[in-house]
Amino acid sequence: MRNLSLKQLQAVAAIARLGTMTRAAQELNVTPAALTARIKSIEEEAGLPLFDRTSTGLKPTDAGREMLWAIDSINTVLETCAERLKTLRGGSGGRVAIGVVSTAKYFAPRIIAGFVHGHPGVEIELVVGNRGATVESLRDYKVDIAIMGRPPRDFPIAADVFGPHPLVVIAPPGHRLAGRIGITRAELAEEAFLVREYGSGTRSVFEEFMAGVLIRRARLGIDSGSNETIKQTVIAGLGIALISGHTVASEVEARRLVLLDVEGLPIRRDWFVVRRADKVLSPAAQAFWSYTVQEGAGWLPTLPLRPARAGRPAA
Repeated sequence: MRNLSLKQLQAVAAIARLGTMTRAAQELNVTPAALTARIKSIEEEAGLPLFDRTSTGLKPTDAGREMLWAIDSINTVLETCAERLKTLRGGSGGRVAIGVVSTAKYFAPRIIAGFVHGHPGVEIELVVGNRGATVESLRDYKVDIAIMGRPPRDFPIAADVFGPHPLVVIAPPGHRLAGRIGITRAELAEEAFLVREYGSGTRSVFEEFMAGVLIRRARLGIDSGSNETIKQTVIAGLGIALISGHTVASEVEARRLVLLDVEGLPIRRDWFVVRRADKVLSPAAQAFWSYTVQEGAGWLPTLPLRPARAGRPAA
């Protein structure tokens, strides 16, 4: 039945409902002869008659009833498709793939949860990676939208700022510089710094901020792809780190880490929502973009305004 068309199915349904070729032909705006030929063509392909002639009109045979079942199934699928398209047009349904740099994973789920609360029919795919991986996902159309601190510049993108992104230096509470005010970069020269891997946005900021001072003299303790590894290593007293303030807010609040008051810090960057310039966002993706730009800042973690004084680590 590969050659069966929707018009042929509509003809079978009309004849079954109206009982005569003449009335069905009038409804379908064709001649009775053309409709008869259409039904004959279906019967030849099926190898079975579709209608019996009775005193009360044409009645579907078993083969005709199978055809009517197929018609009902197709109509159900088409109606479902129409409803889904309506949902997609309204932005209340659909799927959005979101790439998130690993530093933003500490707050991005909160933004997503806030959005989904108002758009429960939207399915979210969350892809977390370092900056390099997230840029590649964006470049290759694997994600619709990305949340990152530094948009790429090597292909056309559209980007909007949605909140501040402070970068800070963290240390264990008992560190010799904890509680000092106005620490210079030169004073950090002998510290063991724990840094993110190459390709990380935080690594780039570290190298820019310490250029000419630290990189020549410091002992770079760990080259890590994980903010968690860096935080735990600093807590253990094995070094200090330049890191996104939004990754350490809970540890600073719990006094497991302190912020060092270094001249020029915190470094003020921004968080961006980014897409390819040639990417046409679906209504659901556009709704998420708008929500992030308007509400995203409210989901960012908060940091203390002043560095903590030296003290004992929290239990």
